[in-house]
Amino acid sequence: MPGVTKEQIQEAREADLFRYLQFHEPGVLKKDGPNYRHKEHDSLVYVTGKGYWYWNSRGRSINALDYLVEIRGYGLVDAVNTLTGGRDRQTESRRSAPAKSPVQREPEKRPFSLPWAKRCATFAVSYLQRRGISSRIISRCFRLGLLYEARHRDEAVCVFVGKDDGGKARFACMRGIGTSLKKDVAGSDKKFSFCYPPDSPGSRQLAVFEAPIDALSHAALQELEGWKWNGWRLSLGGTSHVALTAFLERHPEIRRVTLYMDNDPAGLVNARKIRDMLKQDRRFRHIRVGVNPPRTGKDYNEKLLCLREQGTDCQQQSRHRQAAISI
Repeated sequence: MPGVTKEQIQEAREADLFRYLQFHEPGVLKKDGPNYRHKEHDSLVYVTGKGYWYWNSRGRSINALDYLVEIRGYGLVDAVNTLTGGRDRQTESRRSAPAKSPVQREPEKRPFSLPWAKRCATFAVSYLQRRGISSRIISRCFRLGLLYEARHRDEAVCVFVGKDDGGKARFACMRGIGTSLKKDVAGSDKKFSFCYPPDSPGSRQLAVFEAPIDALSHAALQELEGWKWNGWRLSLGGTSHVALTAFLERHPEIRRVTLYMDNDPAGLVNARKIRDMLKQDRRFRHIRVGVNPPRTGKDYNEKLLCLREQGTDCQQQSRHRQAAISI
C-alpha cells in the first residue's frame, strides 16, 4: 500500500478508538448504562466490560481504522496517518545522513461525488413530513439542491447536501429512512456542512444544530409559532466545531450565534465548549453567543413533534417514536 506500511495499518487497527473519540470528537459519546453509545450512530456501542466496540446495525465489531474509513469517509492512508501520527518506522531509522528538505506527503483525499439521485423522492418527502417538516421547507430544500432521495445498499436514504459559496456541493450526509443509518458521503468536506439559508439576504444571525433534521425542525417551529427571525441554520454534522468556525470565517458579517444543541449532558457540555472556544478566539470575540437547548424533548425535532401533537403526553410520544424512528 503506497504511503503506509503493513505495520502502520495494523497499528491503526489496534488504536484506542474510545480515547480517540474523547480527544478528537468530545461530546460524541453518551453513557448507556455501563457502556457508551455514539450519539450520531446509536447502533455503535462501546462495551466497557470487554473493552471493544460493536456495530449493532452491521452485526460486527469495529476498530479505529474501520471507524475513520467506513463512518467518517477517510481514505485509507489518511486514516492510518491520523491514528499513527504519520510515523514510518523504517524511515525514522534512517537518519544517519543529513537530508534535504523533506517532501511532505499529502494525505490521501477520496474524491467527493454525490450519490445518484432518485427521480421520485416519495419516501424522503413522506419521512420528513412524519418528522414534522412542512411541505414548504421540504420544497425549498429540493429547489436549492440541499436535499434529495437516493439509495444506499438497497435502502432509501435522505441525502442532505452542503455547498460552498459558489453553489458547488462539497459535503453530503445520508440519513436512513427506514433504518438508523447515519453516514457522511466519502470525500465530504466538513467545512461545508449542511446549511439552510435565511429567507432574506443580509442576515447577521446564525443558529447552530447538531443535525440537519434539527435545523429544519427549527424552521418548521418558526412557521408553526409565527415568531420573526431571519438567519442561517447550520448543522455541525455531529459535535465537531469545524463547520462552525469555517462558516464564520466565510461570513465575517455574522454578529450573533445561538447554539441549539441537544438537551442532554453531552449536548450541553459541547455547547459550553463551543461557546468558550468562540469567546477565546480573537477572530470571533465580537460575536454574541447564546445557548438555547429545547425546553421540550431531547432535541428540536422532538420539540416540533410534541408541539404538533398538542393534547398528548409528549414523554409518552417520545418513547413511542424511539421504538419506530431512530433519532
